[in-house]
Amino acid sequence: MYGDTVAGIVILIVPMIIFMVFVAPIWIIFHYRAKTKQVNGLSMNERSDLEELMEVANRMAARIETLESILDVESPGWREKQAGSRRQE
Repeated sequence: MYGDTVAGIVILIVPMIIFMVFVAPIWIIFHYRAKTKQVNGLSMNERSDLEELMEVANRMAARIETLESILDVESPGWREKQAGSRRQE
């Protein structure tokens, strides 16, 4: 009977010790490393990618404005036609 109790304790204690010695410290290190990255914000690579995307978006907005001004001259009622076709859908 005493042997069964010791075996049961060993079965519970050994995995807990392994977890506390190996898994928990690595888990804590990665957790706080991720928190530090969040606090620091964007990396230089991410910042340059974001600036590049902003430039592309600004160029696209300028092109859309140009196309709309051309359509305003060549087809004066195009905005109303577009709005009417959206309502029908």
